[in-house]
Amino acid sequence: MKVTRRIPYQPLPSQAKFHDSGARFKGFSGPIGSGKSAALCQEAIKLAYLNAGRMGLIGAPTFPMLRDATQAAILEVLAASEIPYDLNKAENMLTLLDTQSKILFRSLDEYERLRGTNLAWFGVDELTYASQEAWTRLEGRLRDPRATRLCGFGVWTPKGYDWVYERFIQNPVEGYECVQARPYENRHLLDKVPDFYARLEKSYDTAFFAQEVLGEYLNPRQGLVYHAFDRRVNVGEARLDGGKELLWSLDFNVNPMSSVVAQRDGESVQVLDEIVLNRASTRDACEEFARRYPRRHAGLVIYADASASHMQTSGTTDREIIERFFAELGERPAYRIPRKNPAVRDRVGLVNAKLRAAGGAVSLLVDARCKELIADFERVQWVENSTEIDKDRDPRRTHLSDALGYLLWQEFQRRPEIGERDQRLFW
Repeated sequence: MKVTRRIPYQPLPSQAKFHDSGARFKGFSGPIGSGKSAALCQEAIKLAYLNAGRMGLIGAPTFPMLRDATQAAILEVLAASEIPYDLNKAENMLTLLDTQSKILFRSLDEYERLRGTNLAWFGVDELTYASQEAWTRLEGRLRDPRATRLCGFGVWTPKGYDWVYERFIQNPVEGYECVQARPYENRHLLDKVPDFYARLEKSYDTAFFAQEVLGEYLNPRQGLVYHAFDRRVNVGEARLDGGKELLWSLDFNVNPMSSVVAQRDGESVQVLDEIVLNRASTRDACEEFARRYPRRHAGLVIYADASASHMQTSGTTDREIIERFFAELGERPAYRIPRKNPAVRDRVGLVNAKLRAAGGAVSLLVDARCKELIADFERVQWVENSTEIDKDRDPRRTHLSDALGYLLWQEFQRRPEIGERDQRLFW
């Protein structure tokens, strides 16, 4: 029985080219706002209908991404298109009732579990954050003899000259094809938010803007992490303003216990001081901060990473230690401590944007006495061919720049009013 469904989807030129591709393995590479999630969802649904009664798979690099982003996007498209389905949450498998086609949802971080059932098709979200081994395992499962259209596909934002770039763009093997979306192509997005890209130019540093917004392939994560730092413009004299709140951000590390003291003026931040204590406790850090800054009439805001709320072996948390200390002084500071830390690349991108944004604005000044923080900016590097900061090269490095990053993230993180998964822009 042939089933026809009319789906409200007007593909952009690059999306249409991707869907029309007959390659066995195909990719959709594009910057923010280029419609990657829509392309993923629509291609998956098309292949599920073409391969009636057969099994397909949708994967994402991690289970939280799979659950919160990829699967949610698919379910939203099915609902908007009035396509009937049944979701078996125990098996994390969806069945399209029109065709009895099945879609498995799987995380790719444990790729050895991908062995098994033959697949008619598969699709991977944010492929550049998955391992090459996971993709290879999926290739091996694309072997359903009763499939009408065997196909494996992925969508991604460029992330340097990684294995995805080599496999799909630099040296594509036979049967591979990649469609690269152009920046500013998404008319649906620009109709709703005309200044979408102008906003990002203020929020991102030059290299991150080129990668995330222009969709260029480069290596912003090779070498120095804080590549936007320039001591000629980012280092000077930062003066304490008694009429403004003090912002104190900590990185909980026994040796050294590190923190930065700053103040905010609109979009700009001045780092007034750094506190670095060898073999010190959280209580020691509180006492030293209170000694250096005894007058806090305008208020105090405290920042840290999510570990501040994790229980220690002593049966208490770092946050509770800090709260108890200031309660003894009769104070109740404000706390901006997240339940979950942001992605490293996002936090670092924001720090670089404050150092110097893609549009040229400089909005972060570090006092010259913050020698350890300046050393971080000039020396901290990425682990080669990864998006992880190298924390093993020098045990004194990364702590102060991490602490400042937590503060800047809580104050300036970009909360998009609209985007690929905030509203339906592409169908």
